[in-house]
Amino acid sequence: MSLTPAFLDEVRARTTLSVLVRRTVKLQRAGREFRACCPFHNEKSPSFYVNDDKGFYHCFGCGAHGDAIRWLTEQQGLPFIDAVKELAQVAGLEMPAQDKRAAAKAERAKSLHDVMAAATKWFEEQLHGLDGAEARALLEQRGIRADTARTFGLGFAPDSRTRLRQALSEFGDAMLVEAGLLIQVDGKAPYDRFRGRLMIPIRDPRGRVIAFGGRIIGAGEPKYLNSPETPLFDKGRTLYNLNRAAAAARKAGRLIAVEGYMDVIALAQAGFGEAVAPLGTAMTEAQLERLWRLIDVPILCFDGDAAGQKAAIRAAARALPALAPGRSLSFVTLPAGQDPDDLIRASGPAAMEALLAKPEPLVERLWRNALTEPTDTPEERAGLRARLAEQADLIADQNVRSEYHADFRRRFFETFAKRPAPPQRTQARAPQRGRFAKGGWRPPEAPPGDEARAVGTGGIDRVLAKAVLAGLIRHPAEIARHMEVLGSLRLADGALARAFEAVVDLALEDQALDSGRLVTILARSGFDQVASDLLRADALPFSFTHAGADDARAAADLNEAIAVMVARPRVDAALAAATSAMAAHFTDDALARQQALLQEQLRLEARLANLLHADEDGETIG
Repeated sequence: MSLTPAFLDEVRARTTLSVLVRRTVKLQRAGREFRACCPFHNEKSPSFYVNDDKGFYHCFGCGAHGDAIRWLTEQQGLPFIDAVKELAQVAGLEMPAQDKRAAAKAERAKSLHDVMAAATKWFEEQLHGLDGAEARALLEQRGIRADTARTFGLGFAPDSRTRLRQALSEFGDAMLVEAGLLIQVDGKAPYDRFRGRLMIPIRDPRGRVIAFGGRIIGAGEPKYLNSPETPLFDKGRTLYNLNRAAAAARKAGRLIAVEGYMDVIALAQAGFGEAVAPLGTAMTEAQLERLWRLIDVPILCFDGDAAGQKAAIRAAARALPALAPGRSLSFVTLPAGQDPDDLIRASGPAAMEALLAKPEPLVERLWRNALTEPTDTPEERAGLRARLAEQADLIADQNVRSEYHADFRRRFFETFAKRPAPPQRTQARAPQRGRFAKGGWRPPEAPPGDEARAVGTGGIDRVLAKAVLAGLIRHPAEIARHMEVLGSLRLADGALARAFEAVVDLALEDQALDSGRLVTILARSGFDQVASDLLRADALPFSFTHAGADDARAAADLNEAIAVMVARPRVDAALAAATSAMAAHFTDDALARQQALLQEQLRLEARLANLLHADEDGETIG
């Protein structure tokens, strides 16, 4: 079948868009247009407009825009060809001619739809008859109300090998076998596929029954039995309840994928109409695409047991190649041993809503799953990095792939790259220089605390900041130990601040970066003059700014310099405030406070002086 642009234009021209939209949305006249609250996102003031003259709808809030065909595909989830067929039928247009094979297939499908509709009606009658007492008891036990059972068309298949075959005999055995309702083996007489089961109709996006899921009543295996693949039913491309969930998802702004039929039904009864489920299999790529047609970031809410969480990870892995800017998955983890039905019955809809309000992003779920493997040895951590890189490499979109690589590196860095401080040194291990005092070599202080980090950094000494930056370029491995502090710096010097940010970002991207490669990359990024000036031999008189310095000594001194650099603005600001307070109101306490801060300031200066690089004769250089 070939749908020409002229035919599609004729379909649009013969469709009154406001009449089509009015089926599901309450429209109000607004001049020559109609307006309403947008069905594609939640809003209180109408920003959704329908224009019959121009044949399109538009929302000024979320940007939703389209014509009559797009309305059926986006708002009701119909495939394109089905949307065109529906509009053409209402408009009185004949669809373009099909070839003989396609026409025969369409006619057979129409007949199969009739079979499935008749079977649905018969199963419903059995549920409400004498034979359905046990099935009704099961529904009552599961908390499924009678009105909910009617909404979903639930039924019952009696425990008989011939009852359905006899009831639908007018269609003939061949058609019942093709519809998946009968089983025929080796030419013998066919018999009913579903026996002694609660029957759950599975519908296509247009609401037509295309298959059934049967839940066993009492003991037996399998617990759930689905229809086989038929001309109507492709299990890997079908989502249970999609026909109802599409509109609800647009209104709620979210779409929930759960594991099974009963979860969907329980959620709908509790007010969550935007739920769908795969059909007893892991979420397929085709099913993910169906989710993404409706919502950019659907929520996967699988059971809290090990099997449910494995299913979630399998779905995450299958989603990776198709990720795109703004298009992803999120996850909700249910309490251990509970499914949505259990949670709602135990704690009510509010408990479910609380979980859905804070879904876990896909990248976080992948990271947490990766950490379930051992990471105690370097080899195990290297394996972790390799696995994460392999997952990111599956993403086809270049921008998203790059972001995942960067995010995984950052998480790995923050988790594993914070090395312990260098070992304390004694007089026997180092000559008397710098901070060697009567009590022996003083180890570097711990990184600044919250109080120091909270102080405004406009008072950071520019010369000291340049020295620290030079030290980080000389020793990029040390950036890991100070990432939190360095990331919080806000330097008054714009050029210096940008250089700081560039160095930290580069080290975050590549934890194996050495000084030479860092300088090369900085040069390519426009910081060649800055790096050259900082690394001149006579530029700065500290051990960590000079080539050839002892690595352990340089690391310890750099740690000390960063501590002093961050602490000095805090002390200077506190001293200025104490001096001002004492001038306004002299007291002994105010004087003692000022003197104590003066002593602290002097100690910081002495600590900084102790860092000056000395030659082998003990003379300070610089």
